Amino acid sequence: MSDWEWTLGGLESPVVPIWNDSNILDPSSVLLTDKVAIVTGGARGIGAATAVALARFGADLAICDREADDMARTAAAVEALGRRCVTGLFDVRHPEPRDAWLAEVGETYGRVDVLVNNAGGTFNSPFAGISPKGEAALIAENFTQVTGFIRGCLPLMGEGGSIINVTSIEAHRAGPGFSIYSAMKAAQANLTMSLSLELSSSRIRVNCIAPDVIPTEGESLLGGESTDDESGLAPQPWLEGGTVHDCAAAAVYLAGDMSRFVTGTTIHVDGGNIAAAGWKRRTSGRFTT
Repeated sequence: MSDWEWTLGGLESPVVPIWNDSNILDPSSVLLTDKVAIVTGGARGIGAATAVALARFGADLAICDREADDMARTAAAVEALGRRCVTGLFDVRHPEPRDAWLAEVGETYGRVDVLVNNAGGTFNSPFAGISPKGEAALIAENFTQVTGFIRGCLPLMGEGGSIINVTSIEAHRAGPGFSIYSAMKAAQANLTMSLSLELSSSRIRVNCIAPDVIPTEGESLLGGESTDDESGLAPQPWLEGGTVHDCAAAAVYLAGDMSRFVTGTTIHVDGGNIAAAGWKRRTSGRFTT
């Protein structure tokens, strides 16, 4: 086979010259012009960076959060880019204001193209110290509200939609001190795989972004402890630290046509931590276990 040809769907498929392929990439493929995107927890941190990035690439936004002042700043940044922004001030764990707000989003825009389930939260406690009420709050904040938003958005989402669930590296490893949170992030990752199959007939893609060591205004899973301690271990194998904009970049990719054949998977934005497993990089550059 020529280097200038590829096959689609296996060896029995016809050869398609890449210069005639209708799916060939061009710079406009990354744009999100006039798409409508919802970002939960959009007031600050990863959510705010994601909302502004989506707007920068052409999307109109709808963001919700409990933090009024920070959410207003995010909305102003979106509007400064010439895009519209609908805001909702409520706790995502409560279905009544969520459903009313989604109805408002539907009335304003008529549809939803992208849903970024970013909202979530946790607290540090051994499993035995978590009360039934605390456990229920963690489940509601990190899983039930995600299914609620997906269920509420599906009637507004046509073919070609994208659902992006922001999970965590803890979805793929143990979470001592954060056992319920970790379990719910793992549940999100599994839900993502299941829905990627269920919704494929509607051409709705479902994927995850799993961050780690991304500094935000929220509470760190390390409980304020330093990630670069006296042992000389670096916070991640990669030489530089990550930022909320790295997560936003992954969301821009998953929201648009560049990722049209990507569904049911997780993009790890973690400086190589999930790949490292038990390996740690010393600040000297050498690796140790």
